[in-house]
Amino acid sequence: MPGKILPTFTPAEVDSHNHAKSCYVTLGSKVYDVTSFLNDHPGGGDLILEYAGKDVKEILRDEASHNHSEAAYEILEDLLVGFLDTKSIGKTADTNGSATEGAEDDSRPVYATTGMSREEDLSVETDLTKDYQTFKFLDLNKPLLLQLWNSGFSKEFYLEQIHRPRHYKGGESAPLFGNFLEPLSKTAWYVVPLLWLPPVTYGSFVGFAGLGNVPAAACYWLFGLFLWTLIEYLMHRFLFHIDGYLPDNRVGITLHFLLHGIHHYLPMDKYRLVMPPALFVILATPFWKLAHTIFFYNWYAAVTVFCGGVFGYICYDMTHYFLHHRNLPAYYKSLKKYHLEHHFADYENGFGVTSRFWDRVFGTELQTPPPKGAKAQ
Repeated sequence: MPGKILPTFTPAEVDSHNHAKSCYVTLGSKVYDVTSFLNDHPGGGDLILEYAGKDVKEILRDEASHNHSEAAYEILEDLLVGFLDTKSIGKTADTNGSATEGAEDDSRPVYATTGMSREEDLSVETDLTKDYQTFKFLDLNKPLLLQLWNSGFSKEFYLEQIHRPRHYKGGESAPLFGNFLEPLSKTAWYVVPLLWLPPVTYGSFVGFAGLGNVPAAACYWLFGLFLWTLIEYLMHRFLFHIDGYLPDNRVGITLHFLLHGIHHYLPMDKYRLVMPPALFVILATPFWKLAHTIFFYNWYAAVTVFCGGVFGYICYDMTHYFLHHRNLPAYYKSLKKYHLEHHFADYENGFGVTSRFWDRVFGTELQTPPPKGAKAQ
């Protein structure tokens, strides 16, 4: 079957597509429209915009700057829109051929547990039908929850599969319930600060006023903020990753999937990266009671500590979203790399999201080994 005929572009035409609303890049003689990929690029859209209208061959090969896997070339293949009009190329060209020009080989080594080799792999769209036929896990074309409940999967098979990330339709949400409950499973990142910052601000004001001593109140509040960083680590390690102690039955497996498994299964889902409000209330209630138990001698101190902790949670959830979907300052770029390695390389370490501090304290800092078959640098 003949390939589709695509247009050619002059270098000047390509160069004019150099902004966020229309971003073209070239790789050799091929022209790609990467506008739709800006928000999904693991390193952030700004990095792509630096090369808008230009050739990206050297940056794709520059491992000192940023490693790119075969997945990066596969993404480009889907975004091919034409060819450069040069003296050596006619006015039209056939799309037969591969976008893997410049790729070093066709068999990149991968991490056995995830089937991935680089962070770009997290953004390669999954062939939904092929994935189901290959792994016989969940059919992403259908609501997931009832499939999982009725599946009879063993714990071992379930854990193996959720730690092999998939990518659904550019980061959209795969159907979970498939009915009127579906919206309850999705939370946009901005809901977290809009919903929880006002009560935290009010509670902090009440606590500071009741204590009547600003330095003391600030210490209580900062203690709550610091305490959150430990809670974040402990919950991620021992609750969200309860893998070894997970009951081998459909109740345990389904609850685990709803709590955290779905995030590792579909890590780039834009609407299941932050905690739904109802789940936050359920998880926060014991900590409200704990704060009042520990600081029984002063109600205002308990409220102030709790508000500092909830502010830490707000920062955590927003950080988590931005690590997956935004370009960030230097410190956060390092943190982004660290967290995404938790997804594609080693999910048994690297539990800190807002910092590595507690990973270092408890010996779970992620030291990513090269993938199977790769040479150590």
